[in-house]
Amino acid sequence: MLFTSYAFIVLFFPVVAILFRGFARWGFRAAGTWLLLSSLFFYGYAFPAFLPVLLLSIVFNYLMGWSIVRFRGKGSGLLLAAGVTINLAALGYFKYARFLADTFRPAWTLRWHLDAVALPLGISFFTFTQIAFLVDARRGLVRDLHPVRYALFVSYFPHLIAGPILHHREMTDQFKDPGRYRPRAENLAAGATVFIAGLFKKICLADPLAVYVTPAFQAGQPPGFWGAWVGALSYSFQLYFDFSGYCDMATGLSLLLGFRLPMNFNSPYRALNIADFWRRWHMTLSRFLRDYLYIPLGGGRRGSGRKILNVAVTMLLGGLWHGANWTFVLWGGLHGAYLMVHQLWSGFAVRRGWDRTKPSEIGRALSVAVTFLAVLVGWVVFRAPNIDTAWVVLRGMAGRNGVETVRGLGGVLWIRLALSGVLVWFAPNISQWMRAMNPYLDPTVPPARWQADLAWRPSWGWWLWAALLFWVAWVSAASVPSTFLYYQF
Repeated sequence: MLFTSYAFIVLFFPVVAILFRGFARWGFRAAGTWLLLSSLFFYGYAFPAFLPVLLLSIVFNYLMGWSIVRFRGKGSGLLLAAGVTINLAALGYFKYARFLADTFRPAWTLRWHLDAVALPLGISFFTFTQIAFLVDARRGLVRDLHPVRYALFVSYFPHLIAGPILHHREMTDQFKDPGRYRPRAENLAAGATVFIAGLFKKICLADPLAVYVTPAFQAGQPPGFWGAWVGALSYSFQLYFDFSGYCDMATGLSLLLGFRLPMNFNSPYRALNIADFWRRWHMTLSRFLRDYLYIPLGGGRRGSGRKILNVAVTMLLGGLWHGANWTFVLWGGLHGAYLMVHQLWSGFAVRRGWDRTKPSEIGRALSVAVTFLAVLVGWVVFRAPNIDTAWVVLRGMAGRNGVETVRGLGGVLWIRLALSGVLVWFAPNISQWMRAMNPYLDPTVPPARWQADLAWRPSWGWWLWAALLFWVAWVSAASVPSTFLYYQF
C-alpha cells in the first residue's frame, strides 16, 4: 500500500487516525496496540508472505536486546556479536545470496544455480534499525523494554518501508509521553501541510520525469550527448523529489498522529562539498554508518591513512546496502573516493591557511556545481542495470556517442528540468518554508530537544494553497504510474 494510493489516503489512514484518537483515551496500552496492529496490516496488506519475516525479526531482536540489557557486562558482547551476525546473515540471504552465488560460481566452476529469493519490503531498513537497537543496548542506552513499544518502534508504518532509520529512544520516549496522545491543532495543521507537500513532490514532480530516464539506460542504441544528459539529469531530479517527497509524507503522517520522526533530507543538491552532501542526503543512514561502522572502525583517531581507509570501507558497505549489484558497490566506492579527495583537499587548504568558512558567491556557486556534477556521475552508476550500461551513458555525456539534435526532445522536457532546477537550488525547502516548525525540522537540533511544542498556525490563504496542491496531486495520481524508488532497497 503506497502513501500516494487512494486506498491509503481515503480509507486506511483516516480509519487508523480516528480510531487511534479514540483508543488514546486509555493511554498507550490501547492506542499503541492499535498502531502496532495497523502497522502490521499495512506491511502485510500487499505482500502477506513477508509479514512472518518481519515478526520473526522483531521477536528475535527483542529477546536479544532484553538479554543484552539483562546480562550487560559479562557475556553481553558475545550476545551482541551473535545478534548482529544473525541479522546480517538474514539480510545477506534475502538480499545478496543469489548475487554472491552468481559472482563466485564461474570462479569455482560450480554447476548449481540459486533461484531468485523474494526480497521482503524494507528489510534493509528494519534490519539496520534493530542492529542499532542491539548496539545501543550494549552501550547502556536502552532503558525501556516494553514489548509493544519495541514492536511499534520497529514496525511503525510511516517509516517502516523506506526509513528514516530510527534510534530506539527517539520513538519510545515519545510513545511513553501521555501528551502525545492528546490531539493538538498545530500538529494536525503542520502534519497535513507537510504530507501534502510530499504528495505533490512525488506525483507531480518526480513521477513524470521517469519517462525521460528509461530511454537513456535501456539496452539498445547508445544515447547521444543530449539523450545521456537528459537521462542523467532527469533521474537525479526524479530521485531527489521521490525521496524528498517520501520523507515529507512520512513526517507529515507521523505528525498527524502526534509523533515526530528525525529529519532525513535537507536540500542535498545545495551542498558545498561531498561531505556536506552526505550530511544532507538520507541523513539517518549517514548517521547510522557514522555511529555504527565508521567510528567503531576507528574513525579519524588513528591517523590520516587509517581515516581514509575507514571512509572507503564505510562507503563501499553503504553502497552495497542499497542492493545486490556491482553498480552499487562501484557507486559506494566512487563516493568513498570523492570523500578521500575532499579530505586531502581540506587538509591542503588548512596547511595553506585558506579561509573556507566564508566563500564568495562565485566560489559558493562553483562549489555547489562541482559537487552536483560529482553526484550526478554517481547517480548514473547507481541507476544503470550494470556497469557496461553506466559506461555507455557516461560516454554519451562526454559526447563519445555522437551529438544528436535537440528538436525531438520536446519543450515540456526542458520546462520540467528547468522547474526542477529552480526548486532544487533556489526555492525554500520544507524546513525553511515552515520556519516556525523548528526546532523539529532543524537538523542541528538533537532529538533530546524535540519536546518543544509546535507553535505554527496556518492562515486561510495557506490552507487554500495546500488544498490546491492536494487537488492537483489527487487528479494527477490517476494518470501517472507511481512507486517509490527507495522501496527496492
